[in-house]
Amino acid sequence: MSTQPIISVQNLNHYFGSGELRKQALFDINLEIYPGDIVIMTGPSGSGKTTLLSLMGGLRSAQEGSLKILSEEMCKATKKQLTQIRRQIGYIFQAHNLMTFLTAKENVRMSLELHDEMLNQDMDAKALAMLNTVGLGNRANYYPENLSGGQRQRVAIARALIGQPKIVLADEPTAALDKKSGRDVVELMQKLAKEQGCTILLVTHDNRILDIAVDAKRLVARHRIIYMEDGQLKDEG
Repeated sequence: MSTQPIISVQNLNHYFGSGELRKQALFDINLEIYPGDIVIMTGPSGSGKTTLLSLMGGLRSAQEGSLKILSEEMCKATKKQLTQIRRQIGYIFQAHNLMTFLTAKENVRMSLELHDEMLNQDMDAKALAMLNTVGLGNRANYYPENLSGGQRQRVAIARALIGQPKIVLADEPTAALDKKSGRDVVELMQKLAKEQGCTILLVTHDNRILDIAVDAKRLVARHRIIYMEDGQLKDEG
């Protein structure tokens, strides 16, 4: 296993607004995440989890301190630098963010089209193979509206992982799911991440996930739970 962190955060601060309306959202964050880690970040709503996740995902430029993703400094990064980093990261969101006018297979294929090296390959076959991996090969030609919540989230996982990203960021991926569907989704993410050797950072305030994480600690060497409150990392367990 590499000794170099895949995500390195040092003395990171972040603010919203300006002038008298300026408000600090993140306070002096220090964190290192290594290849193969599965990290669950929990804490109450409004604690800064999603803000930190968006910075780690290159969705906005870091403002103060140091944030290195895949050895690239993201503090005051340009739009071009952010775009290059985003292409190496898979994203899974609470609302799945599938294109409603595309089938499951087309949604997954769309992610491949972002990678130039894939354009001369059979992307339909790759998309179908990935849907088979998440147990939805028989739903490849279904539109999102004809899939259950758990199935839609599985399509989102397939879309996030098909490009073989080094990092997968998941923001409240089980919030809209029942207990069984949520557990299935998290266990699937863990299984695929282990097979592909990627790092997962999962943000949640769904306590049901923590039960899964505790079980998974027996199976995954670097499985961590960290707690965030009021814009600060408070504890790691």
